[in-house]
Amino acid sequence: MKQQLKDIILENQQFNPGTIIKRDYMHIPLNTGMIISIMGARRSGKTFLLYYLITKLKKEGLPVENIVFINFEDERLNLKSTDLDLILQAYQELFPDTDIKNTCFFFDEIQNVNGWEKFIRRVYDTKSKNLFVTGSNSRLLSTEIATELRGRTVSYTIYPFSFNEFVKAKNGPDNHSTQTNRAKLITLAEQFMFEGGFPELTRFDRPFKIKILQEYFNVMIYRDIIERYTISNPEVLKYFIKKIFSAVTGPLSVNKAYNDLKSMGYKVSNKYLYEYLHYCNSVFLTQSINKFDFSEIKQAKSDKKVYIIDNGLLNAIDFHVSENRGKLLENMVAMEFLKQGKKLFYYKDQTECDFIVQEERGNLIPVQVSLSLRETSTRLRETKGLINACNYIGVKNGTIITFDEEETISESSCKINAIPFYRYFRQC
Repeated sequence: MKQQLKDIILENQQFNPGTIIKRDYMHIPLNTGMIISIMGARRSGKTFLLYYLITKLKKEGLPVENIVFINFEDERLNLKSTDLDLILQAYQELFPDTDIKNTCFFFDEIQNVNGWEKFIRRVYDTKSKNLFVTGSNSRLLSTEIATELRGRTVSYTIYPFSFNEFVKAKNGPDNHSTQTNRAKLITLAEQFMFEGGFPELTRFDRPFKIKILQEYFNVMIYRDIIERYTISNPEVLKYFIKKIFSAVTGPLSVNKAYNDLKSMGYKVSNKYLYEYLHYCNSVFLTQSINKFDFSEIKQAKSDKKVYIIDNGLLNAIDFHVSENRGKLLENMVAMEFLKQGKKLFYYKDQTECDFIVQEERGNLIPVQVSLSLRETSTRLRETKGLINACNYIGVKNGTIITFDEEETISESSCKINAIPFYRYFRQC
């Protein structure tokens, strides 16, 4: 096994992953003195993010012998916790003159070895502070990494491609300054709206993508949730998840879902449905946002609006939603903001505003999403909801994100900028 590890270490030091799309919102420092843990949606590019960090370190002058990359899903490895020290032994025998404290260790899918946490803590405490780890949702969550590594780690969350990353992967235009470029970006925005941004699927045609996305969904349901949390009634879980998908972009009433299940003869507490929603969020199948209120207690008690992690996944599972481009656009916008690390709320009184976006400095930005403003009734409804949200939080400017329309609307109490999706998120 030690010789096998030596071969793998040397092999990975020479491995060329090819073209890597730089992730826009993953600004991961390389010399923090903390363990960097990377979590996120299944198949969202965690391994390639490690490759990117390795490439960056090489460009900054770190010798290749100071880099150790181990993928614990490599079928040649069948390590037990007592075998993990062989990694250090193999490395130090390969490079006996290299100071191990300057070596960067990249451990991909570390959770495949029971007892990994003690090994990582020991390496960190006695060998090197330069550790980068990823884990699978089926056996390891970001909250569990934080617990197991006890204050030694900083966690980063990775999502499927943002629109900006998707455009780069498709070799789209760098700007929207010409009519030709705008036409190409609109076409890519429509493709992104229906097919999503899972990195490895960008090169496939849509029918094949749908099959793979359905496989992703099944793995998330069965491995990441049912097996992980030992769900005793998977039929209830699957029914509830279908309700989440069908209710996407609207407030989800757990009590209504509970009453529907009860009328169908299922004996289940609504407490379990709240837990199921938590599981879906934890494994990055969905993301939930609260209703905005200046009282955090009222925020926490509000009905949640639930969004699906990727539009391609949403379309592959709920074919009816593809008929509602407005829902697809709103789900796409919500995920773009979350990928940027923004905190999201929705606003609702007598009117509605899709999002209150909270930036890092605490600034609040009301954002409405509307496929088009051409119809008078739609225009009045969307602007009224946005103006009420602006007045409630005390700001003078609001934004409406459309699919491809642009204008400025001046009202007595609020200035509204209508901006196409491709322009708003391509410039961020």
